[in-house]
Amino acid sequence: MGQVIRSHDDTWTRAEDASAIGALRRSAVVLAERRGFDEEDAGRVAVAVSEAASNLVKHAVEGTMLIRPHPEMASAIEVVAADRGPGMRDISRALRDGYSTAGTLGIGLGGIARMASGYEVHSMPGRGTVLGMYFTARDAPRPSGRVSGVRRPIGEEIACGDAFAAVDTGAAVTVMLCDGLGHGSLAAHASQEAVRLFLEYPDLAPVGTLERIHLGLGQTRGGAVAVARIDRTAATVSFAGLGNVSAWIAHQDGRQGMISVPGIAGHQARTLRQYEYAVPPHSVVVLHSDGLSERWDITSYPGLVTRAPSVIATTLLRDAGTRRDDACVVTVRPGT
Repeated sequence: MGQVIRSHDDTWTRAEDASAIGALRRSAVVLAERRGFDEEDAGRVAVAVSEAASNLVKHAVEGTMLIRPHPEMASAIEVVAADRGPGMRDISRALRDGYSTAGTLGIGLGGIARMASGYEVHSMPGRGTVLGMYFTARDAPRPSGRVSGVRRPIGEEIACGDAFAAVDTGAAVTVMLCDGLGHGSLAAHASQEAVRLFLEYPDLAPVGTLERIHLGLGQTRGGAVAVARIDRTAATVSFAGLGNVSAWIAHQDGRQGMISVPGIAGHQARTLRQYEYAVPPHSVVVLHSDGLSERWDITSYPGLVTRAPSVIATTLLRDAGTRRDDACVVTVRPGT
Protein backbone atom coordinates (compact mmCIF):
# COMPACT_ATOMS: atom_id res chain seq x y z
CA MET A 1 0.00 0.00 0.00
CA GLY A 2 2.84 2.41 0.77
CA GLN A 3 3.45 4.59 3.79
CA VAL A 4 0.26 5.53 5.65
CA ILE A 5 -0.02 8.97 7.23
CA ARG A 6 -3.09 9.80 9.29
CA SER A 7 -4.38 12.38 11.74
CA HIS A 8 -3.71 12.00 15.45
CA ASP A 9 -5.72 13.31 18.37
CA ASP A 10 -3.87 16.62 18.26
CA THR A 11 -3.88 18.51 21.56
CA TRP A 12 -2.73 22.11 21.38
CA THR A 13 -1.56 23.30 24.80
CA ARG A 14 -1.59 26.97 25.62
CA ALA A 15 1.71 28.28 26.95
CA GLU A 16 0.59 31.25 29.01
CA ASP A 17 2.33 30.84 32.38
CA ALA A 18 5.39 29.13 33.84
CA SER A 19 3.47 26.01 34.87
CA ALA A 20 2.99 25.18 31.19
CA ILE A 21 6.76 24.76 30.70
CA GLY A 22 7.04 21.81 33.08
CA ALA A 23 3.79 20.24 31.86
CA LEU A 24 4.93 20.36 28.22
CA ARG A 25 8.36 19.01 29.09
CA ARG A 26 6.85 16.09 31.00
CA SER A 27 4.46 15.29 28.14
CA ALA A 28 7.34 15.24 25.69
CA VAL A 29 9.51 13.01 27.88
CA VAL A 30 6.68 10.54 28.47
CA LEU A 31 6.09 10.29 24.73
CA ALA A 32 9.83 9.88 24.10
CA GLU A 33 10.10 7.06 26.63
CA ARG A 34 7.10 5.33 25.10
CA ARG A 35 8.87 5.53 21.74
CA GLY A 36 11.92 3.76 23.15
CA PHE A 37 14.18 6.82 23.52
CA ASP A 38 17.02 6.26 25.98
CA GLU A 39 17.84 8.72 28.76
CA GLU A 40 20.17 10.84 26.63
CA ASP A 41 17.75 11.08 23.70
CA ALA A 42 14.82 11.84 26.00
CA GLY A 43 16.99 14.53 27.62
CA ARG A 44 17.48 16.22 24.25
CA VAL A 45 13.72 16.33 23.81
CA ALA A 46 13.21 17.72 27.32
CA VAL A 47 15.71 20.56 26.91
CA ALA A 48 14.49 21.64 23.48
CA VAL A 49 10.82 21.56 24.48
CA SER A 50 11.56 23.46 27.71
CA GLU A 51 13.39 26.19 25.79
CA ALA A 52 10.69 26.53 23.15
CA ALA A 53 7.93 26.56 25.79
CA SER A 54 9.83 29.13 27.86
CA ASN A 55 10.05 31.44 24.86
CA LEU A 56 6.30 31.10 24.32
CA VAL A 57 5.45 31.84 27.96
CA LYS A 58 7.75 34.85 28.31
CA HIS A 59 7.53 36.55 24.95
CA ALA A 60 4.75 35.18 22.73
CA VAL A 61 1.18 36.27 22.20
CA GLU A 62 -1.32 33.38 22.06
CA GLY A 63 1.47 30.82 22.21
CA THR A 64 0.51 27.16 21.75
CA MET A 65 2.43 23.92 21.42
CA LEU A 66 1.61 20.55 19.87
CA ILE A 67 3.50 17.40 20.92
CA ARG A 68 2.64 14.19 19.08
CA PRO A 69 4.00 11.10 17.30
CA HIS A 70 5.31 12.21 13.92
CA PRO A 71 2.56 11.71 11.29
CA GLU A 72 5.00 10.06 8.86
CA MET A 73 6.86 7.94 11.40
CA ALA A 74 5.23 6.88 14.67
CA SER A 75 8.63 6.11 16.25
CA ALA A 76 9.62 9.78 15.95
CA ILE A 77 8.27 12.74 17.92
CA GLU A 78 7.07 15.99 16.38
CA VAL A 79 6.80 19.28 18.26
CA VAL A 80 5.23 22.40 16.76
CA ALA A 81 5.20 25.76 18.55
CA ALA A 82 3.15 28.66 17.19
CA ASP A 83 2.52 32.19 18.37
CA ARG A 84 1.29 35.60 17.31
CA GLY A 85 4.24 37.30 18.98
CA PRO A 86 6.71 39.90 17.71
CA GLY A 87 8.32 37.52 15.25
CA MET A 88 11.95 37.54 14.10
CA ARG A 89 13.37 39.68 11.34
CA ASP A 90 16.65 37.75 11.18
CA ILE A 91 16.31 34.01 11.80
CA SER A 92 19.96 33.41 10.92
CA ARG A 93 20.99 35.69 13.79
CA ALA A 94 18.73 33.78 16.18
CA LEU A 95 20.49 30.56 15.16
CA ARG A 96 23.91 31.82 16.13
CA ASP A 97 25.53 30.57 19.31
CA GLY A 98 25.21 32.98 22.19
CA TYR A 99 21.99 34.58 20.95
CA SER A 100 19.04 33.92 23.24
CA THR A 101 15.85 35.59 24.25
CA ALA A 102 16.27 37.00 27.75
CA GLY A 103 14.88 34.92 30.58
CA THR A 104 15.03 31.52 28.85
CA LEU A 105 17.29 28.55 29.51
CA GLY A 106 19.92 30.35 27.47
CA ILE A 107 20.42 27.86 24.64
CA GLY A 108 18.37 29.87 22.14
CA LEU A 109 17.13 28.73 18.75
CA GLY A 110 20.62 27.57 17.82
CA GLY A 111 20.62 25.18 20.75
CA ILE A 112 17.18 23.90 19.85
CA ALA A 113 18.45 23.26 16.31
CA ARG A 114 21.31 21.16 17.70
CA MET A 115 19.07 19.21 20.07
CA ALA A 116 16.44 18.35 17.43
CA SER A 117 16.92 15.73 14.75
CA GLY A 118 15.37 18.20 12.31
CA TYR A 119 13.68 21.59 12.50
CA GLU A 120 12.26 24.44 10.43
CA VAL A 121 11.15 27.95 11.33
CA HIS A 122 8.97 30.55 9.67
CA SER A 123 8.74 33.95 11.30
CA MET A 124 7.53 37.39 10.28
CA PRO A 125 7.82 40.61 12.28
CA GLY A 126 4.48 41.54 13.76
CA ARG A 127 2.81 38.27 12.77
CA GLY A 128 4.54 35.65 14.86
CA THR A 129 6.61 32.50 14.58
CA VAL A 130 6.02 28.83 13.86
CA LEU A 131 8.75 26.40 14.89
CA GLY A 132 8.50 22.78 13.79
CA MET A 133 10.98 20.19 15.08
CA TYR A 134 11.20 16.44 15.28
CA PHE A 135 13.23 13.97 17.31
CA THR A 136 14.34 10.44 16.59
CA ALA A 137 16.40 8.04 18.66
CA ARG A 138 20.06 8.12 17.61
CA ASP A 139 20.86 6.41 14.32
CA ALA A 140 17.13 5.88 13.66
CA PRO A 141 15.65 6.69 10.22
CA ARG A 142 14.25 10.17 9.76
CA PRO A 143 10.83 11.10 8.34
CA SER A 144 10.72 12.33 4.77
CA GLY A 145 8.93 15.59 5.57
CA ARG A 146 6.67 15.39 2.50
CA VAL A 147 3.18 15.16 4.04
CA SER A 148 1.69 16.62 7.22
CA GLY A 149 -1.53 17.96 8.62
CA VAL A 150 -2.86 19.57 11.77
CA ARG A 151 -6.34 19.91 13.17
CA ARG A 152 -8.15 21.62 16.02
CA PRO A 153 -11.68 21.12 17.40
CA ILE A 154 -14.23 23.88 17.74
CA GLY A 155 -13.99 25.93 20.93
CA GLU A 156 -13.32 23.74 23.96
CA GLU A 157 -14.53 20.50 22.36
CA ILE A 158 -12.31 17.44 22.77
CA ALA A 159 -13.34 15.50 19.65
CA CYS A 160 -12.50 17.05 16.27
CA GLY A 161 -14.99 16.40 13.46
CA ASP A 162 -12.31 16.75 10.77
CA ALA A 163 -9.78 14.04 9.87
CA PHE A 164 -7.27 13.21 7.16
CA ALA A 165 -5.16 10.35 5.88
CA ALA A 166 -2.60 9.84 3.13
CA VAL A 167 -0.80 6.99 1.41
CA ASP A 168 2.65 7.75 0.01
CA THR A 169 4.13 5.23 -2.44
CA GLY A 170 7.10 7.39 -3.34
CA ALA A 171 6.08 7.95 -6.95
CA ALA A 172 2.73 9.38 -5.83
CA VAL A 173 0.90 10.40 -2.69
CA THR A 174 -2.88 10.20 -2.28
CA VAL A 175 -4.48 12.28 0.44
CA MET A 176 -8.04 12.45 1.77
CA LEU A 177 -9.64 15.04 4.06
CA CYS A 178 -13.12 14.72 5.55
CA ASP A 179 -15.03 17.46 7.36
CA GLY A 180 -17.72 15.60 9.28
CA LEU A 181 -21.07 17.38 9.27
CA GLY A 182 -21.45 19.51 12.40
CA HIS A 183 -19.03 18.92 15.25
CA GLY A 184 -18.48 16.71 18.28
CA SER A 185 -18.43 12.92 18.51
CA LEU A 186 -20.90 12.26 15.67
CA ALA A 187 -18.94 14.41 13.25
CA ALA A 188 -15.74 12.70 14.41
CA HIS A 189 -17.30 9.30 13.78
CA ALA A 190 -18.16 10.27 10.21
CA SER A 191 -14.67 11.55 9.46
CA GLN A 192 -12.98 8.52 10.99
CA GLU A 193 -15.22 6.26 8.94
CA ALA A 194 -14.11 8.20 5.86
CA VAL A 195 -10.49 7.52 6.84
CA ARG A 196 -11.23 3.81 7.20
CA LEU A 197 -12.90 3.66 3.79
CA PHE A 198 -10.13 5.67 2.17
CA LEU A 199 -7.49 3.25 3.45
CA GLU A 200 -9.49 0.36 1.99
CA TYR A 201 -9.43 1.89 -1.52
CA PRO A 202 -6.31 4.06 -1.85
CA ASP A 203 -5.34 2.57 -5.22
CA LEU A 204 -8.49 3.65 -7.02
CA ALA A 205 -8.54 6.90 -8.96
CA PRO A 206 -9.55 9.78 -6.64
CA VAL A 207 -13.08 9.88 -8.06
CA GLY A 208 -13.46 6.13 -7.46
CA THR A 209 -12.25 6.46 -3.87
CA LEU A 210 -14.60 9.39 -3.34
CA GLU A 211 -17.52 7.35 -4.67
CA ARG A 212 -16.74 4.51 -2.24
CA ILE A 213 -16.60 6.94 0.67
CA HIS A 214 -19.87 8.57 -0.42
CA LEU A 215 -21.61 5.18 -0.54
CA GLY A 216 -20.07 4.12 2.77
CA LEU A 217 -21.03 7.15 4.87
CA GLY A 218 -24.79 6.62 4.55
CA GLN A 219 -25.15 5.48 8.17
CA THR A 220 -23.27 8.50 9.51
CA ARG A 221 -23.87 12.21 9.53
CA GLY A 222 -21.80 12.43 6.37
CA GLY A 223 -19.52 15.27 5.51
CA ALA A 224 -17.48 17.10 2.92
CA VAL A 225 -14.73 14.94 1.41
CA ALA A 226 -11.83 15.61 -0.93
CA VAL A 227 -9.31 13.17 -2.45
CA ALA A 228 -6.17 14.27 -4.26
CA ARG A 229 -3.42 12.21 -5.88
CA ILE A 230 -0.13 13.97 -6.55
CA ASP A 231 1.95 12.21 -9.21
CA ARG A 232 5.54 13.22 -8.55
CA THR A 233 6.85 11.91 -11.86
CA ALA A 234 4.27 13.66 -14.05
CA ALA A 235 4.05 16.76 -11.79
CA THR A 236 0.24 16.58 -11.83
CA VAL A 237 -2.54 16.30 -9.30
CA SER A 238 -5.81 14.43 -9.87
CA PHE A 239 -8.60 15.78 -7.66
CA ALA A 240 -12.17 14.86 -6.76
CA GLY A 241 -14.15 16.69 -4.11
CA LEU A 242 -17.67 16.62 -2.71
CA GLY A 243 -18.77 19.51 -0.53
CA ASN A 244 -16.88 22.46 0.90
CA VAL A 245 -13.37 21.17 1.42
CA SER A 246 -11.00 23.72 -0.13
CA ALA A 247 -8.11 22.49 -2.27
CA TRP A 248 -5.24 24.56 -3.63
CA ILE A 249 -1.95 24.37 -5.49
CA ALA A 250 0.12 27.08 -3.78
CA HIS A 251 3.42 28.57 -4.88
CA GLN A 252 5.37 31.74 -4.18
CA ASP A 253 3.46 33.71 -6.83
CA GLY A 254 -0.05 32.71 -5.75
CA ARG A 255 -2.39 29.75 -5.75
CA GLN A 256 -4.82 27.85 -7.98
CA GLY A 257 -8.06 26.42 -6.65
CA MET A 258 -9.30 22.91 -7.43
CA ILE A 259 -12.97 22.20 -8.09
CA SER A 260 -15.35 20.27 -5.82
CA VAL A 261 -18.98 19.48 -6.65
CA PRO A 262 -21.75 20.48 -4.22
CA GLY A 263 -23.20 17.89 -1.85
CA ILE A 264 -22.73 15.89 1.34
CA ALA A 265 -20.85 12.60 1.20
CA GLY A 266 -23.14 9.82 2.38
CA HIS A 267 -26.35 11.71 1.64
CA GLN A 268 -26.54 13.81 -1.50
CA ALA A 269 -24.32 14.35 -4.50
CA ARG A 270 -24.36 15.35 -8.11
CA THR A 271 -22.34 13.33 -10.58
CA LEU A 272 -18.88 13.04 -9.09
CA ARG A 273 -16.09 14.36 -11.26
CA GLN A 274 -12.32 14.22 -11.32
CA TYR A 275 -10.14 17.11 -12.50
CA GLU A 276 -6.49 17.16 -13.53
CA TYR A 277 -4.05 19.97 -12.78
CA ALA A 278 -0.39 20.69 -13.46
CA VAL A 279 1.80 21.24 -10.42
CA PRO A 280 4.46 23.91 -11.00
CA PRO A 281 7.93 23.41 -9.50
CA HIS A 282 8.33 24.39 -5.83
CA SER A 283 4.59 24.19 -5.16
CA VAL A 284 2.67 22.64 -2.29
CA VAL A 285 -0.79 21.09 -2.40
CA VAL A 286 -3.07 22.30 0.40
CA LEU A 287 -6.42 20.84 1.48
CA HIS A 288 -8.42 22.38 4.31
CA SER A 289 -11.88 22.26 5.81
CA ASP A 290 -14.14 25.29 6.10
CA GLY A 291 -12.81 25.74 9.62
CA LEU A 292 -10.24 27.83 7.77
CA SER A 293 -11.13 30.93 5.81
CA GLU A 294 -10.28 30.81 2.11
CA ARG A 295 -8.94 34.35 2.27
CA TRP A 296 -5.34 33.49 3.14
CA ASP A 297 -2.81 34.82 0.67
CA ILE A 298 0.31 32.70 0.26
CA THR A 299 2.21 35.64 -1.28
CA SER A 300 1.96 37.49 2.06
CA TYR A 301 4.17 34.81 3.66
CA PRO A 302 7.58 35.13 1.98
CA GLY A 303 9.39 31.81 1.97
CA LEU A 304 6.57 29.81 3.56
CA VAL A 305 6.11 27.43 0.61
CA THR A 306 9.71 26.28 1.06
CA ARG A 307 9.15 25.21 4.67
CA ALA A 308 8.18 21.80 6.04
CA PRO A 309 4.54 20.77 5.51
CA SER A 310 3.86 20.92 9.26
CA VAL A 311 5.09 24.53 9.44
CA ILE A 312 2.97 25.53 6.42
CA ALA A 313 -0.13 23.82 7.82
CA THR A 314 0.30 25.34 11.29
CA THR A 315 0.85 28.83 9.93
CA LEU A 316 -2.37 28.64 7.92
CA LEU A 317 -4.28 27.18 10.89
CA ARG A 318 -3.01 29.96 13.14
CA ASP A 319 -3.92 32.80 10.77
CA ALA A 320 -6.91 31.49 8.78
CA GLY A 321 -8.48 29.14 11.33
CA THR A 322 -11.67 30.01 13.16
CA ARG A 323 -12.78 28.95 16.62
CA ARG A 324 -16.36 28.71 15.33
CA ASP A 325 -15.78 25.36 13.65
CA ASP A 326 -13.53 22.31 13.65
CA ALA A 327 -10.48 23.00 11.51
CA CYS A 328 -8.05 20.80 9.60
CA VAL A 329 -5.36 21.57 7.04
CA VAL A 330 -3.11 19.12 5.18
CA THR A 331 -0.11 20.05 3.08
CA VAL A 332 1.80 17.88 0.60
CA ARG A 333 5.17 18.67 -0.91
CA PRO A 334 5.09 17.12 -4.39
CA GLY A 335 8.86 17.05 -4.86
CA THR A 336 10.83 13.88 -4.14
